[in-house]
Amino acid sequence: MPKLGVNIDHVATLRQQRKPSQLDLILAAKLCELSGADSIVVHLREDRRHIQEADVRALRSSVNTKLNLEMSVAEEIVRLACSFKPDQATLVPERRQELTTEGGLDVIKLKKKIEGSVKKLKKQGIDVSLFIEPDLKQIRAAKDAGVSIIELHTGAYANSDSLAKIKKNLLKIKEATSYACGLGLIVNAGHGLDYNNVCAIAGLSHIYELNIGYSIVCHAVFVGLEQAVRQMKKLVDIQL
Repeated sequence: MPKLGVNIDHVATLRQQRKPSQLDLILAAKLCELSGADSIVVHLREDRRHIQEADVRALRSSVNTKLNLEMSVAEEIVRLACSFKPDQATLVPERRQELTTEGGLDVIKLKKKIEGSVKKLKKQGIDVSLFIEPDLKQIRAAKDAGVSIIELHTGAYANSDSLAKIKKNLLKIKEATSYACGLGLIVNAGHGLDYNNVCAIAGLSHIYELNIGYSIVCHAVFVGLEQAVRQMKKLVDIQL
């Protein structure tokens, strides 16, 4: 069964609305871990809209499971990540005007930039993952870039507005997962997954970890963070 990584960026988003804030990001991470999260995920964006450098440092010393730092390939961010030394760094595309990450990295187009970032991070003992589309050419490029982990972007599946599109995009993820495993890659998945659509992805063979944030934080408004994580963990653990 897949592991569950919980992204707490949106807890930080809420915190940033008031200063000083009563929201404790470290406590949020602890509650997620106590409720079954296998890793804590945060995205240190270049514009620092939610997660701050101090957050990553504090989480690095307090997270007991795994700290997965999502990040761009900007030189400043790579340099900071090398100093933070998270357990894992997940390289993602980033645009200042986007509300959330809108797609996967173009590993083919950014080959040299990505390879340089991967080498720097791995030199510090950090596992590196690339967030990419479920596209065979991108998966092959990720393997060639020197990573052992990829995270497949599930946005097209999550946003499907018909049963036919759901089946088509699910099959695409299934085929991409199989191809990546054949290359010896660890396959994670995430983006747009929620309590209604996660089971089909969790039921795919060879998916190692699902990274989910927004839907869990939204549900936590009504049931509390611990219960929201437990309910998602239960769905992820279901074997189809």
